[in-house]
Amino acid sequence: MDQALNYLIFAAIAVVALILGAGLINMFRGGNPNLSQKLMRARVIAQAVALLLLFIAAFFFAPK
Repeated sequence: MDQALNYLIFAAIAVVALILGAGLINMFRGGNPNLSQKLMRARVIAQAVALLLLFIAAFFFAPK
């Protein structure tokens, strides 16, 4: 379970980075503002998931 959680955390952080990059590219190219807004909302949700996974890992696998 520990290894699977590590992969999930890594994947969640990668998703956050990809969404952030897509939002920044859209913003700098002068793209659709609605798309930028949707991407930033998705980033916030992805960050919340990543933090939740980190908290779960810290709770279950921290030294007692």
